[in-house]
Amino acid sequence: MTDPVLITSRRGIRVVLWSFGCLMATALLQLVIVGYTGSIALFSDTLHNFGDALTAIPLYVAFRLSTRPPTPRYSYGYGRLEDLAGLVILAVILASALLAIYESINRFLHPQPVSYIWAVAAAGLIGMLGNELVARYRIREGKAIGSEALVADGQHARIDALTSLGVLVGVIGIWAGFPLADPVIGLVIGGMIILVAWNTGKSVFSRLMDGVDPSIISEIEHAVSHVDGVRDLSEVRVRWLGHRLVAELNITVDSQISVEDGHEIAMEVQHQLLGHLPYLNAATIHVDPATASGESFHHVQAIPESPGTEEKRE
Repeated sequence: MTDPVLITSRRGIRVVLWSFGCLMATALLQLVIVGYTGSIALFSDTLHNFGDALTAIPLYVAFRLSTRPPTPRYSYGYGRLEDLAGLVILAVILASALLAIYESINRFLHPQPVSYIWAVAAAGLIGMLGNELVARYRIREGKAIGSEALVADGQHARIDALTSLGVLVGVIGIWAGFPLADPVIGLVIGGMIILVAWNTGKSVFSRLMDGVDPSIISEIEHAVSHVDGVRDLSEVRVRWLGHRLVAELNITVDSQISVEDGHEIAMEVQHQLLGHLPYLNAATIHVDPATASGESFHHVQAIPESPGTEEKRE
């Protein structure tokens, strides 16, 4: 049986490489037009597209390394690298925003004419179409394999499409006799990039803190409810390792059944979980008898000190 982590990682690698090629071609074409026109709005948009393309590099590394098997040191594998790649993506987004804002302010202080505004408009349209195409592909595939980093990157590309549309607005402003429309749009694009960074950061840091959607817990509870012999589900813990889920459960069974029967019930619980949660990679299931069910029975009791211990310490 083929490892689902391997399949999804290869799928992620394909998405990343295709997106990188598309966005890099778009950004290079825009960069050439920036050199001829001097548009700061188009420069900001081009900078953003370059940044979006470059985010493919940490994602590619993360997806490639996640195919490696676990080791004694990294017994859970390398899936967490995907979440760390999200931090690199966040840093790139913020850097592109700051540079775009800086260049826009500089253009306010040192105005320059924009040439070939029809070429600027064409470049903005190319950027919008290229980013929207990449955004749809990334978001669809990211959701399919459960990759939050890939979905976040897709949402970033979608905002890029809107910022490219802003370039067209700037062109209309220049054509109507408002040359400062160009740096104004550059500032707007910079602000939109910061908004993307904020939303991306919340998602990335949630993953790093082992945050999950509460609906996943509800799905687990629903799946376990289908198993005969489970009297209660006392504890559920879930976390993401990259684009795969890892779960830990405490189930309660009748105290009178055999160990073998308890094991069979646990196996059926695992079967139901794998059927209900397509992103689940592994589930550790602890079986409690009804007479000792719950987290309170798993704590190690402190050993009482023998008489005279306190005096010896003194």
